[in-house]
Amino acid sequence: MEIFTQPPTAKGPAETFTGDVWVDLIHAGPGPGRSRLSVVRFAPGARSHWHSHRLGQTLHIIEGAALLGSRDGTVIEAYPGDTIYTAPGEEHWHGAAPGRFMAHLALMEGDDSDAPQTIWGGRVTDAGYAAPRTSTR
Repeated sequence: MEIFTQPPTAKGPAETFTGDVWVDLIHAGPGPGRSRLSVVRFAPGARSHWHSHRLGQTLHIIEGAALLGSRDGTVIEAYPGDTIYTAPGEEHWHGAAPGRFMAHLALMEGDDSDAPQTIWGGRVTDAGYAAPRTSTR
C-alpha cells in the first residue's frame, strides 16, 4: 500500500484555457499505464481550448453545469453524476456553463511513449461556446 502526497492546486494556463480554471492532481500513475486523475474546477464561462487525448479521456461531472463541445458542432450540457467519454484523438472542449461554477473529475490514460498525451489546439470561439446545446436532463 502506498499513500500519495497531493501537489498544490495549479492554475490552468492561459495557453490552454479561457477564463479561470484550477487543477488538483489526485493521482499520476507509474508506468507502464501512466493514468492521471484530476479534479478540475472552472469559473462560470471558463473553458478549455480545443484539444484531444492520444488515448482518450473520461470526465465525470461532480458539481455545477458543464458544457462539452465536439468538432461536429455538438454541444452537450451535463450535470453532476454524468460521465462523458471522448475517444482517442477526438477533438473537443469542456467548461462551465455561463453563470455556474463547474467541477469534474478528469481521467486520462497514458503510456510510456514520448508522444504528447494531450494535443492542444486553438481557443473555442464565443460563438462556439454559445452554440445551441443538448442537455443530458
